[in-house]
Amino acid sequence: MGATSGAVWGRAEQQDFRSRVRGTLLGSAVGDALGGPVDALALEEIRSVYGGEGLLDLAYGHGGRGTVTHHTQLTLFTVDGLIRAQVRRDTGAWHPPTDLHRAYLRWAATQRDWGPDERRKDDGWLAREEWLYARRDPTRALLTGLGDDTMGTLETPKNPGELGPEAVARSAPFGLLVGWEPQLVIQLAVECAAQTHGHPIAYLSAGAYAVVVHALARGESLDGAVQRALALLAVRPGHQPVSDALQHALGAVRQGLPGPSRVEELAGDGTADGLLAASVYCALVGEDVRHGLCLAVNQSGPSAAAGALTGGLLGALHGETALPPAWLTELEGRPTILELADDFAMEMTQGPALHGPAGSSPGWLARYPRA
Repeated sequence: MGATSGAVWGRAEQQDFRSRVRGTLLGSAVGDALGGPVDALALEEIRSVYGGEGLLDLAYGHGGRGTVTHHTQLTLFTVDGLIRAQVRRDTGAWHPPTDLHRAYLRWAATQRDWGPDERRKDDGWLAREEWLYARRDPTRALLTGLGDDTMGTLETPKNPGELGPEAVARSAPFGLLVGWEPQLVIQLAVECAAQTHGHPIAYLSAGAYAVVVHALARGESLDGAVQRALALLAVRPGHQPVSDALQHALGAVRQGLPGPSRVEELAGDGTADGLLAASVYCALVGEDVRHGLCLAVNQSGPSAAAGALTGGLLGALHGETALPPAWLTELEGRPTILELADDFAMEMTQGPALHGPAGSSPGWLARYPRA
């Protein structure tokens, strides 16, 4: 996909990129939906409810099958923020972390409000999707990190002791900026993670995950993508736990048949670095997408985050057509996810035709206001 980083996209490159964008967002969402119902269960409890082999299909949670959690909600607002950043660039205002923070504040409003507020003209279309106003077990770190208008930065991060995987689980879209250099991708993901998760393990895990997705979206192998992430991590203070976790994941591939005990060992206490390692391992050893996702969620740690991370990797690697169709048919919010994925792909490949000095599409600016 070398041509994708240039100014001109051929039709084949555009189609491949759109498939990977769709795959990443749908894969992350379907993994989230698979793991959500067992998120708080130990492996023994999962097996007692779903049988000896554990959870092998979408289960009932949050009022139905295929429902997503806050991980998917925030991932969608990450995409929205990235599109808005590109649109606002025309005005000379170019600071993507600010645009992402505004997007995350729009998500935070969905957790407080009964439904969309039509008076807020600058919200854009995503914040008017009523199904996103369901509260799906957001963690305290997310609610406090986005509880006021002050943006956390690397110098003054929000929740500096927070090690959870939530910032990693919303970071796949940064990796879809395939025209960016990897070091810029990791920097943006790290800065945006610090808005809610200020511990270096949490924000560096988010950066590493984004870089792995970035390499996959550009057509590299998963092993090669992890090696690229390790190289970029090596120059950053506090990287060692995250680097060690990724090395552990690569080494575990050669240590016998995959199973829940190996995933639990990698996931550890459910911190960001452990979930990153577990998802890389599951994506590497999974026989197919279904097997990789089931492997990720059948463990005692945060199953929704593990499923979301693994699904994002496999979707970026293989594209949308590799995802289990029976699960996609029941996935909550699939029309919205597809619409947003296609908008993102269109913005990244054909942005100048939508907005710029020569003129702008009123419909596009209504969807993604510059304000």
